[in-house]
Amino acid sequence: MSFLGFFKRRPAEDLRPQPKIPDGRRVYAIGDVHGRDDLFARLLDGIVRDNAARGPAQTTLILLGDLVDRGPDSAAVIDRAMSLGAPFDRVHLLIGNHEEVFLKALEGSIEALRFFTRIGGEQTINSYGIVGDDYLALDFPQLSQRLQAAVPAAHVEFLKNGEDQIEVGDYLFVHAGVRPGVPLMLQRASDLRWIRDEFLDDERDHGRFVVHGHTITEAPDERENRLGIDTGAFRSGVLTAAGFEMEQRWLLSATA
Repeated sequence: MSFLGFFKRRPAEDLRPQPKIPDGRRVYAIGDVHGRDDLFARLLDGIVRDNAARGPAQTTLILLGDLVDRGPDSAAVIDRAMSLGAPFDRVHLLIGNHEEVFLKALEGSIEALRFFTRIGGEQTINSYGIVGDDYLALDFPQLSQRLQAAVPAAHVEFLKNGEDQIEVGDYLFVHAGVRPGVPLMLQRASDLRWIRDEFLDDERDHGRFVVHGHTITEAPDERENRLGIDTGAFRSGVLTAAGFEMEQRWLLSATA
């Protein structure tokens, strides 16, 4: 576990108004876990310590989506996310594009299941005990039936209850980004879960400072209007979180 410190502040004349979390509140956001339960556990421990060291506050934890796929332990990640409580007063899960496809596959869509296996879903399926020759021997209709039987109903319900956007003060937390020029209340779930370049390349003020995952960068990507914290945990071995309190922002990470 490492503490990456506060963000550098640019000269005041170069900055838009500093976004702020309401007084008395503290927020932590965790980037895309992608099946790395080892890093998830380590980062949560670090957040708990960091939160305690900062003193009393109403503390919210936001999981930015893509808990599943690519890494080896998606089922364990969901179990851990479902168990979260104190010291967090509120815990929110955002639905990422990988949760979206996983849920469609669990509804019996063979097309979604095929796509799921191409984007890292094989590792998720393996994490539910469908592995090796057993996995390889199944055609897609058979795999669909086995997967639906293997995934606990509580996991499905937990993922289905995920959200698409969360506003806290001057911040907006989403999985992928927002459609530039579209009011926040009119954003489509498909953009909030899947958008990439149209959002990443846009330097406009979106009405809130946007915190997101979805797009992997070697280090957290801080811009004037957004902060991306997907550091590719499944392949880099680095899972990143950001903390927010009043006008302060800071980073924490867990490494393999």
